[in-house]
Amino acid sequence: MASAARLVTRGIVLRETVTKETDKILTVLSEDHGKIAVIAKGARRRNCKYAASAQILAWSEWVLSPTRKGDYYYVHEASILALFQELRLNLTAFALGCYFAELIESVALEEISARRLSRHLLNGLYALGALHKPEELIKAAFECKLLCLAGYEPLLDACAYCGRENPIEPVLDVIQGILHCRTCGLNNNINNNIILCRDSLAALRHIVYGDEKRLYAFRLEEQALKRLNTVVEKFLYAQLDRKFGALDFYKSLKKFDNNYNNLNNLNK
Repeated sequence: MASAARLVTRGIVLRETVTKETDKILTVLSEDHGKIAVIAKGARRRNCKYAASAQILAWSEWVLSPTRKGDYYYVHEASILALFQELRLNLTAFALGCYFAELIESVALEEISARRLSRHLLNGLYALGALHKPEELIKAAFECKLLCLAGYEPLLDACAYCGRENPIEPVLDVIQGILHCRTCGLNNNINNNIILCRDSLAALRHIVYGDEKRLYAFRLEEQALKRLNTVVEKFLYAQLDRKFGALDFYKSLKKFDNNYNNLNNLNK
């Protein structure tokens, strides 16, 4: 929504960069305008009225300059809608939320409505903080559904070669994004074919074809969940052809947590 003097939109901060002494440059996902660059002057001052809005993963209503000046909009006002405080109290969950934001930034377009992407990110952050589901489950579901929203939906209804609805020893070709039996398509590069199991395939189909409102409404045993994470992450890397710094940081925190827990168990 916009007026003659101001542009008003709801958006979430995907990235913040400190500039000069008190300013920040923000990458904001706006529901109405997609990915936009915003200068928040004075956002680092203690008495700045919109300082809370000018931090990563803050969802706010923004009042901006009506048009860009160069590459940037300028903040006039902002009011917080959600800060996701539960995530800010858990470093690993917060790191995973930052990875979600980095993923969104990689696929969002400038000046194009991003309502579905915004809803997907907000739901993912809410799930991390409030649903008490395994982080690995939320991560895989978020990644896979995001790829679908960005136009990289895999074909999972049947084997792409023989048409069998429930493929024999199912695998996903992460380059072509197709499901097939392990023995079908043998001429393909074997490194592109990631093995699934019955439960991880069912979870993938739920994520891709199911109701978005019930995206995280499933359970998996540990081995099936690991398999789901492996196939989705490899599919994501193959389709987007890049790595993500926030994901590396999240994995380093998880490794530290696991080592710490193992050490505590040995000392009991």
